[in-house]
Amino acid sequence: MTASRYDHGVHPVGIIGVGAAAPRFRLAATDVGDAWSRRGGRGHVGICGADEDTLTLAAEAALRALRAAGVAPDELDGLWWGTSRPPFAEGPSHAVLAGALGCSTHASGALHGGSTHAGIEALLGAADAIGAGHARVTLVVASDAVVPGLGTGFEARSGAGAAALVLAGSGGTATLGPRVTRSRPLLDRYRGDAEQRTRDLYDARLARDEIFGPLVTDVVEQLATLEVRSWSLPDPDSRLAAAVTRGLDDAVVVSKSAYDALGDTGAAAALLGGIGALDAEGQLAFVGYGGGRATGVVVTVDAPVPGALVVADAYAAGAPISYASALRARGELVPTGETIPMGVPPQSALFARGADEMLGLLGARCVECGTVNTPPSIHPHCIACGSAKFETVSLVRHGVVHTFVVNHTMPAPFEAPLPIAVIDLDDGARIMLQVVGDGTDLAIGGEVELVLRRYAYERGVPVYGYKARQVEKP
Repeated sequence: MTASRYDHGVHPVGIIGVGAAAPRFRLAATDVGDAWSRRGGRGHVGICGADEDTLTLAAEAALRALRAAGVAPDELDGLWWGTSRPPFAEGPSHAVLAGALGCSTHASGALHGGSTHAGIEALLGAADAIGAGHARVTLVVASDAVVPGLGTGFEARSGAGAAALVLAGSGGTATLGPRVTRSRPLLDRYRGDAEQRTRDLYDARLARDEIFGPLVTDVVEQLATLEVRSWSLPDPDSRLAAAVTRGLDDAVVVSKSAYDALGDTGAAAALLGGIGALDAEGQLAFVGYGGGRATGVVVTVDAPVPGALVVADAYAAGAPISYASALRARGELVPTGETIPMGVPPQSALFARGADEMLGLLGARCVECGTVNTPPSIHPHCIACGSAKFETVSLVRHGVVHTFVVNHTMPAPFEAPLPIAVIDLDDGARIMLQVVGDGTDLAIGGEVELVLRRYAYERGVPVYGYKARQVEKP
């Protein structure tokens, strides 16, 4: 056995909560094939809407994991995030996510990128911080929103999704154990410098016999000596995961359902495919792959992990989308003519000063009368009593629709219909926001939640804020 035994000593690493997120749309793999007159593959792939990306997916999965674990964001000692597509090539990706979640400004952590191996690297980085005694509670997020080349075979397999795990030094019902890593510098997929689309050199026989197959099989065989039965594996073509476990007795590939629903979710694939299986006792192996590296980690589950039971609900639903609409959502099809730029550049002083209240979802509570004013930066005086004495408060993320309007004519880059609603939050604040969707089922008094979304991509910079999303009744 050549796996490194993860000897925690006095600092065991447990999983105390998990969460998942998926994009709004689903594109049938056969529709991609039909568009290019070839076989399109099986299942569906997750497609981000124009206001979604790897960061918004990460935020949603993270908040669900934190709720499941019963941990407040400001209690975290650090955030470890793995993605092959950080929204800023050089910029505050990690800080934006941490700020949107409400993490302490003193929290540590790291942003892992460079390949689809990044998700498993984030898990190990957060676990090592606890194992070394540098942290007590950490958050791991793996997310991706892969953009394939037009007309490539990869289009029918590339998807989007996110997984999050809350780790702690005590109290977890599942514990991280041995790990194995193997590497070989062979190219499988890549994205060149300044390229948006992921190139795919996929050749089924080459992947099976020389690239993916040998590396992942070696990791799987090493971990199988620990009597692992459940496996969460990356799967470049929906067949290789089964191939590398074929020789193992009673092996179950638990990641298949996530792959069939969302496609290849890149850096999120290993964790997203397996966290739903943490609701049953036994041993599970997460195996991540990318950039010429494969790493597997064994998790021993003693009792169901909070949040695991509803993971499948996050990716089972999704609105069907046509191939043409998917191209528009990914920015492949764009309208001609003049667009309307933002009045305030995202690098400006005014925008920078308002970033905290936008990402942190902050309001200003009047000291005199208690009215919560939103947004604080444009209300120097209380809208109720005129006082200038305020205290900054965090707004709740739930409320009801006070009134709304649906705009059916919008200039580019906005897309019509565009619903805008005035929301009465549960804490008494009133806020006006865009609404996710087309507004056809909006109603006064309807229950909504606030979710992080990408509002614009301005001068090369993604701009984030909150939108209202209707709460689905069980």
